[in-house]
Amino acid sequence: MLVDFFVSMKEHMPDTGWTSVSTPYVRPRRPGETDAWTEEAAAHGHVGTNRLRGVDEASPPREVADVLDLGPEGTAVIRRRLVLLDGRPTELADSYYPASIARGTRLAEERKIPGGALTALAELGFRPHSAEESVTARPSTKPEQDALDIHPEDWVMVLTRVLRTDTGMPIEATVMTMVADGRELRYRMIINEEI
Repeated sequence: MLVDFFVSMKEHMPDTGWTSVSTPYVRPRRPGETDAWTEEAAAHGHVGTNRLRGVDEASPPREVADVLDLGPEGTAVIRRRLVLLDGRPTELADSYYPASIARGTRLAEERKIPGGALTALAELGFRPHSAEESVTARPSTKPEQDALDIHPEDWVMVLTRVLRTDTGMPIEATVMTMVADGRELRYRMIINEEI
């Protein structure tokens, strides 16, 4: 079974019919290929950028530690980014990598990674094989309002994605906190198995 995930940014791109498919975001990039967000935005006449907000090694939130199988004392390398469309904040993206595989690598450096984090993981021998996503909505917090330039009454959508290798080992958990206004999430499934 193949599942594609779509994000539509109606407010930012009215009547364009533009949808964002997750597949480019969960695979390593080829040499010379730009990151998926820059490529997707450019294909629709926009400028998509990421601003690195910091890189740390710390204990992640409990729910992230649980999905990464870190245990109570485990730590993760956390890469925090602000995602922008035409210079306007649209999303906060925090990616967590088990410190046991990320410490001392490009993932732990406070700079942009050529080809992106998934390319660095693949080069380390940790190639993504499956992705699990969950989506929730909630009122925004004051730090989110400040970072995303939204109002206190605005809500955010939170998409959490966990990537695993073919052995089931979790290698990345990303929490994306998105401006909810104008967002539409749609899923498409292609069922190619006999029942």
